[in-house]
Amino acid sequence: MQAATLIAQIEQYAPKALAWERDPIGIQLGNPNQEIARVMTTLDVRPEVVQEAIDLGVDFIFAHHPMIFKPTRNLDLSNPQNKMYADLIKHDIVVYAAHTNLDAATGGMNDWLAEALKLSGVRPLVANPDGKTGMGRIGELEQPVTVREYADFVRDLFNVQAVRVIANDLERQIKTIAVLGGDGGSEYPLAMQAGADAYVTADFYYHRAHDVLADDFVVIDPDHHMEAIAKEKLVTLVKQWQKDYNWNLIDVIASKINTDPYTYI
Repeated sequence: MQAATLIAQIEQYAPKALAWERDPIGIQLGNPNQEIARVMTTLDVRPEVVQEAIDLGVDFIFAHHPMIFKPTRNLDLSNPQNKMYADLIKHDIVVYAAHTNLDAATGGMNDWLAEALKLSGVRPLVANPDGKTGMGRIGELEQPVTVREYADFVRDLFNVQAVRVIANDLERQIKTIAVLGGDGGSEYPLAMQAGADAYVTADFYYHRAHDVLADDFVVIDPDHHMEAIAKEKLVTLVKQWQKDYNWNLIDVIASKINTDPYTYI
């Protein structure tokens, strides 16, 4: 099948119109008219992920984070990032990214996170006019738990050594939880206004954390890499499309590379 067939289905599921205006989503590299047979999903497109794709005979990388956030200034192949682009071209690998459009889509990133966080009655945190799509999600736990208990659960869920907790009282009971995958620090006032007891997001800024304490709110930051949950979810999604539309794909696999840039010591 052509890459364009998969791309069209992705864009039906997560319409590009849902993305933030400056988000460089869509095809990142390659020819959409190319025939593809093996798809690999990933959170990030890094040199080690590309090498993994080459080793496994992958010809389409389906990523969450765009490969090129800032334009490259040259194509000096002694630079590992530039060499990665050359390797992709050399091995005829198409790269496609669905980022904030997948975040906002119904059944997308933030719904996956809300499900993993055991939330029910889930609705968009920042809803679009349709009332169904939008950034972030908010919902309720089955039973109240303490901040400490929920932070432990979040740490284990996302398989990180530690989470950053911003709270005046770790023994406070919480039940209504908001979540926004990735960098959602600036949206914490919206989580408060929506009635959340606590907010799960990443990349929380130091001085903003002081504002959270002053507001007597609760934030749990498990690291941006929590979005790696998308790898297996995207595999499931593409396999379902393969079944529904009788696509002639050999395989759909998730990258096994951990692209989290942080080491906790």
